[in-house]
Amino acid sequence: MFQLTFGNHIFQTKEDFEIDTAAFPDFAKAAIQFCRDWLSGKKTFEQQTSGSTGTPQRIEISRDQMIASAKATQGFFQTDETTSLLCCLDPNYIAGKMMLVRAMVWNAKTELVEPKSNPLLELVEIPDFVAMVPLQAEACIQVKSSLEKLKKINHLIIGGAPISSGLREKLITNKIQAFQTYGMTETVSHIALAKIEAGELIYRTLPGVEIGTDERNALWVKSAASNNELVQTNDAVDIIDQHSFQWLGRVDFVINSGGFKLHPELLEAKAEPVIHRFYPNSAFFFFGQGDETLGEKLCLVIETKNGSENSFKVLEALKKAMSKYESPKNIFTLEEFTRTASGKVNRPKTITKL
Repeated sequence: MFQLTFGNHIFQTKEDFEIDTAAFPDFAKAAIQFCRDWLSGKKTFEQQTSGSTGTPQRIEISRDQMIASAKATQGFFQTDETTSLLCCLDPNYIAGKMMLVRAMVWNAKTELVEPKSNPLLELVEIPDFVAMVPLQAEACIQVKSSLEKLKKINHLIIGGAPISSGLREKLITNKIQAFQTYGMTETVSHIALAKIEAGELIYRTLPGVEIGTDERNALWVKSAASNNELVQTNDAVDIIDQHSFQWLGRVDFVINSGGFKLHPELLEAKAEPVIHRFYPNSAFFFFGQGDETLGEKLCLVIETKNGSENSFKVLEALKKAMSKYESPKNIFTLEEFTRTASGKVNRPKTITKL
């Protein structure tokens, strides 16, 4: 039977969710309001998109779409009413809402905790199914008690941003059962999952999901969760078969250098260990700069307050670690990158600072 636990409060019926939430923190208010609306039979919910498929906007998501998404995830992981969940993502966003929907659709128990960097720290009971952002997974690994709990979670899905090569290595080394998600608000959370293991990340679609590419080789998605409408993305992919693909990066970030198509996000994953050796924890990205000979030349920009003192060392190290076409021709440094409201690096605006 569905049950939501928050601190000393236990909610099961629609009447339980009629509680006065004035003294509750905002994330709990949002969760309780959403469950109240859901159990009251509300048919549509408004949600802000992240901008994965275009300009951020508010869209309406139907109850049927959310149910379809929850059932597809259930089919992928073979969960049921005995599966316990942990909601440690903000219920104001689609990822947090979907954790609550899964619990209600699966008729399972879920615990609601503050969406902070280490949501496992004070946790007593180990859940079976958890969704986190990379920052949370990283923070849990850093604390021994949290790491031990993380190892016992049967299904950990990580989304919201790509997993860094460093985090990926830690997940594999510690034998944590984790998956990187692929999805967007328009598809009501994830439509594909990639198991974190050695080798290339290969995304497997959830049951009932159709995929294909347009003339740019950008992925399109169609499923009951997208209201059976085709959702066109700006993500370049390699389709392996009708149920799996490899993500290459954003189409609008692709660099054509001397006839070679370079995908910055793939290069960044490969270069991260080298760059962080000289600029620990610094943000960075590759981009193309106009060049008379190559059309575009590959460049690298690093966010650091230490200036360019180690740029030459980075350049030399990357030449050894990367192929001839993958190593940057120039390296720039900036004290601060421009970021979006959600905290992601705004590449085009950052480049204008150079």
